[in-house]
Amino acid sequence: MTIANLTRGAVLAALITVPATAMANSGNMATLGVTSQPIGHYRFCKQYPQECNQRSRKSDPMTLTRKAWKQLIDINYSVNRAIKPLTDLEIHGVEEVWSYPEHVGDCEDYVLLKRSLLMQAGFSPADLLITVVRQPDGSGHAVLTVRTDLGDYILDNMRDKVLLWSDTEYTFLKRQSSRHSGKWTKLKPGRPATVVGSID
Repeated sequence: MTIANLTRGAVLAALITVPATAMANSGNMATLGVTSQPIGHYRFCKQYPQECNQRSRKSDPMTLTRKAWKQLIDINYSVNRAIKPLTDLEIHGVEEVWSYPEHVGDCEDYVLLKRSLLMQAGFSPADLLITVVRQPDGSGHAVLTVRTDLGDYILDNMRDKVLLWSDTEYTFLKRQSSRHSGKWTKLKPGRPATVVGSID
């Protein structure tokens, strides 16, 4: 997927360096085995089966280089600027439609586009995992988790800054398996101090 005329904008120079805090806090989320696939993702897989049969033997998260960090920042920022947020009900007239956005989209649509663009940039599908979270007000939300050797980072349409998962306000519920893009794993609540290096 590509976006015509992406507004790249000026990304703050301070955000282009790999965050020093990650060096001291390299926690990855822990998983608790297979769980149910979100209905929206199930329907998406019916429409785009090739997106849901990506398999990987890879187990270790990617190495987070300066170049990769810049790409994460840039794509998160660009997609957030290019797509206007609207609900599925406003766009499609029904709930839970996962699709690649062109001009408008719901949270999971941002995630799908960011994931696609990062794969085009050379990132492995095993490190780009659609993730379902609960916001502090109890409402559901979708973000993109990027697995790295410095921790799991979150790309979110609600903020331009890319944060370590434990630095967000979310409760993490489930995400795609790193071994099979059509399967999902339950996430164990916790913080990197008690959950280090666990991968699905």
